[in-house]
Amino acid sequence: MAAALERGEPVVLATVARTRGSTPRKTGAKMVVRQDGTFLGTIGGGCGEAEVWQEAMDAFEDGNPRIVTVDLTEPTDGEDRICGGVMDVFVERLTAGETRL
Repeated sequence: MAAALERGEPVVLATVARTRGSTPRKTGAKMVVRQDGTFLGTIGGGCGEAEVWQEAMDAFEDGNPRIVTVDLTEPTDGEDRICGGVMDVFVERLTAGETRL
């Protein structure tokens, strides 16, 4: 993340801010998303992580931070949700000179 910012490349940082119930990762887990869609780290994988990844890509466009609630309690489209909890993930775009690390 630091190297990308030093090169002037924005990144989006997704941080698990709160969990309730059984979740794949706990509060503080992080994922860094690059503008090309590649990422480092994980907030748990699967469709919940894909949802947060899409919000990260949207954050590159609009620059707005957001909280994404990932609900792992209900089956979706016939898929089983193994964990059964809920995660709130804070998603924010970081650029050189604006970082709050």
